[in-house]
Amino acid sequence: MTVPKPIEHDAITDLLFRHSFVLATVLGHRDETTLIHSERVSLLADELGRACGLARPDLGILRIGAALHDVGKIGVPDAILTKPGKLDDEEWSAMRRHAEIGEEIVRAIGVDGACEAASIVRHHHERWDGAGYPDGLRGDAIPLCSRIISISDSYDAMAITRPYQQPRRHEEIVEVMRSESGTKFDPTLLDSFFDLLGHAGPQLVD
Repeated sequence: MTVPKPIEHDAITDLLFRHSFVLATVLGHRDETTLIHSERVSLLADELGRACGLARPDLGILRIGAALHDVGKIGVPDAILTKPGKLDDEEWSAMRRHAEIGEEIVRAIGVDGACEAASIVRHHHERWDGAGYPDGLRGDAIPLCSRIISISDSYDAMAITRPYQQPRRHEEIVEVMRSESGTKFDPTLLDSFFDLLGHAGPQLVD
């Protein structure tokens, strides 16, 4: 189990990468499916971050935030995390807590870049229209890296097998996500994301 590093990183993020590897290993022992998903999201987010022109240190923080975006699921009961069906309201409330738990875990690393990565983790389920969680941020108030992870996370979540779903075809995922442009997703970023997949193909993280 590994946390893939970006091709370029620097001293600011190097120590944080080492700590994130430890956390990712713990997550993998708890839920290997979530770890594999997080690694794929990290790759997709890195590609979109590069297309957005993020600087090297920011790309490093993005990659770490993406790799650890679901680390808060360590605090979600197994019965909820692996339930082969839809969650009820109480279970869904517990699942939603993973964004805040993840922020607390990443912030506790306590090295340079940890606070920035923690904020990214906290806000990766915010929505462009303000209907997301945990803080109901809207539009550009949502950190750019969180918006990038939201898109990457949603794409891969539909593309892989989960206890409660079969993977969807690339064309189906595109249709679903396009329908949520401007509501769930930043429309400009979403266009850039599908431009990337159009050039690299949906096999980008295969």
